[in-house]
Amino acid sequence: MADNDLTSPFLSPPPSDHPHLILTIQDDTDTESHHNHNGIHTHQSTSADHHHHSRNPFAFLGSDGLTVPVSTTADPFRNHTLEITGIYEWLKIGICLPIALVRLVLFGASLLIGFLATKLALQGWKDKKSPMPRWRCRIMWITRVCTRCILFAFGYHWIRRKGKPSPRDIAPIVVSNHVSFIEPIFYFYELFPTIVASESHDSLPFVGTIIRAMQVIYVNRFSASSRKHAVSEIKRKASCGRFPRVLLFPEGTTTNGRYLISFELGAFIPGFAIQPVVVRYPHVHFDQSWGHISLAKLMFRMFTQFHNFMEVEYLSVVSLFDNKKESATRFSERTSHAIATALNVVQTSHSYGDLMLLMKASQLKLKLEQPSVYMVEMASVKSLLHISSMEAVDFLDKFLCMNPDPRGHVHYHDFLRVLRLKACSYSKEIFAFMDVERNGVITFKQFLFGSAHVVKRPLFRRACELAFSECVSGENDYVSEQNFGESIGHAIPDLNEDEVRGLCNLFDSDNDGRISKEDFLTCLRKNPLLIAVFSPCLLNKDISEDGNRLVEEIV
Repeated sequence: MADNDLTSPFLSPPPSDHPHLILTIQDDTDTESHHNHNGIHTHQSTSADHHHHSRNPFAFLGSDGLTVPVSTTADPFRNHTLEITGIYEWLKIGICLPIALVRLVLFGASLLIGFLATKLALQGWKDKKSPMPRWRCRIMWITRVCTRCILFAFGYHWIRRKGKPSPRDIAPIVVSNHVSFIEPIFYFYELFPTIVASESHDSLPFVGTIIRAMQVIYVNRFSASSRKHAVSEIKRKASCGRFPRVLLFPEGTTTNGRYLISFELGAFIPGFAIQPVVVRYPHVHFDQSWGHISLAKLMFRMFTQFHNFMEVEYLSVVSLFDNKKESATRFSERTSHAIATALNVVQTSHSYGDLMLLMKASQLKLKLEQPSVYMVEMASVKSLLHISSMEAVDFLDKFLCMNPDPRGHVHYHDFLRVLRLKACSYSKEIFAFMDVERNGVITFKQFLFGSAHVVKRPLFRRACELAFSECVSGENDYVSEQNFGESIGHAIPDLNEDEVRGLCNLFDSDNDGRISKEDFLTCLRKNPLLIAVFSPCLLNKDISEDGNRLVEEIV
């Protein structure tokens, strides 16, 4: 079982020599053979149920077909006690309500005193790039005591610890799993480290001031230059013994503690020894994880518990191998394996990008049977398809416009409606290209992989530019509605004026009846599957970058 993951089948496939019975039922009236305008013999199916015979509509780009990894049902962001259920929980909340008011007052008073102490410690300090002077650090002890009072107010009356923090000169970097907003509060009290946090945290009331006193390293996860600067700062502060140790949550977001998601590499690129720390929240009735649950609701549930359990375990220090040539990726894998082993949880390829997708889907208040259908394990997607989380979210926007059902499935007619396509052989082939399971519907993961597969073809941009030039008439530098209709008419015949105008409007951002080259290319980047409808006018064109003619036989 150790070598299996969540996507491994419970039953092994039969041996290759195992006899199979295959029944093929074909209705001659549902298919027809014909020659297209270029004289190429093609075989079309007029039934969506027969799309397993379809050709690859993107073969002219050099595509050899689409492969979509099996999806996992794991949901690392799900809070398992999102709703209050059971007489015991309601009774406990009723009893704890008066106590919750006292805890709320303690929380507010501790936060206010800690904030004022921090303001005093920061008063007049201008050299923020140098280590904080010792006398200012002594004032910060007031804030650290206040954070322990805050933990007490949230019901963490005692915290079980196992192991001890290693000396800073041995392990200047600490990494931890991230389950709740409680861990940063605990580490502030326990270690008073320098942390790496999102730039958005600086604007938070009270909290922003306090983390500035920790000489926080800000990072914008969507900016390559910001991430590079953050790594440089981690290296600079970890190498200077006068700075506190550096604390990172390499998962980049909170999970429910039942899985360990992929690690960002920022903590591992500098190459310093790292001490992994494991945080657990044992519970029966109340899941304390900051999953897909509001902060106000989570705080209310914490205030109305008799006691909240928390365990912290300091693991053995993980260092680079002696030859110092270990990659940051391998270094992070060894560290994450140590944490996953201590937690006894499964490692997945989910990342913060999956949470972005989940939150985007939840904004529409969709009644989802399984929210995990909109998560694609973005860490592996980035590696395979080389697309960013923001690009994946853009594709999800398009997919959600297709009115997916509660299982996250999009049907053929909704797919055509959003892409402004008419039911025809090309439309069926585009849909069948993504429907790798051949069940007449597509999932978001299939749509994402299909769209990214096309847009990342080396010949895609060249094909888009040639498609534009084929649509342009005369000396014009734009595509008219008439020329646009004539060009796509090779792939989608018998289009009426309204159907041409509908598809044309998808390309025409100004709605002036003229499509500029910029609008044309932008639309195809956002809707890469539409390049297939221009393939008939590109089949005899040289679309290769190096001048070699690309010849594809379409049967």
